[in-house]
Amino acid sequence: MHRQSICMLTTAVALALGFVSAHDSACADPLGFATLQAADEAASASPQDAASDSERSEPRPAHLRRQVVAYQTAEAKGTIIIDTSHTYLYYVLGQGRAVRYGIGVGREGFTWAGTQIVARKQEWPDWYPPQEMIERQPYLPRMMSGGLGNPLGARAIYLGGTVYRIHGTNAPDTIGTRVSSGCIRLLNEDITDLYDRVTIGTKIVVLPLSSRPDAELAHRNERAPVHLQAVIRNSSSAHGLY
Repeated sequence: MHRQSICMLTTAVALALGFVSAHDSACADPLGFATLQAADEAASASPQDAASDSERSEPRPAHLRRQVVAYQTAEAKGTIIIDTSHTYLYYVLGQGRAVRYGIGVGREGFTWAGTQIVARKQEWPDWYPPQEMIERQPYLPRMMSGGLGNPLGARAIYLGGTVYRIHGTNAPDTIGTRVSSGCIRLLNEDITDLYDRVTIGTKIVVLPLSSRPDAELAHRNERAPVHLQAVIRNSSSAHGLY
């Protein structure tokens, strides 16, 4: 009986040690539960999260980063003001302050000015190129589903009854340049921030293009990477479609 008890005790200890060892191995194993759980969490991340991570990995000039700045205007709090000349969009906070975003604007011949209102908002919008754009570039798709590859990016804010939108982008390097067909583009993380601030009916003021900043913006475009300079010069580039 005594020998049997010793055997049972020895077996129990061995099992206990085996369990601890197995548990430790599972925690350290690169293919263990913890890693699989992390992979599952990464796989379940939203396209917005993936887009933001990608944008954060790209260095941006300080003046194009979203920031609160001093800004005097007679427009009411909550108004959007687009300064095409300097490639900035302002969301008026009141009391002489505004949130400033770096933007991409219309290329030569596709800029415009005026006042509109927010008519509609859409998360991860589908893209339907307008008829006049298809006439200029008949190879365009008639429709592209929303997602990371969509040129409208994470959000779209539709301006009145026009074909113009304020939207995200799948080409973050084009922020601060003139490459679009008249729409205003922001980084996906910036359009998401703006989208959450505005409501249907929000006033949008697009300032007239002034001649003074042209040399400054041209110099900024000249300093762009070689591949981007080609995009800016080539009006049929995919980056200039929307």
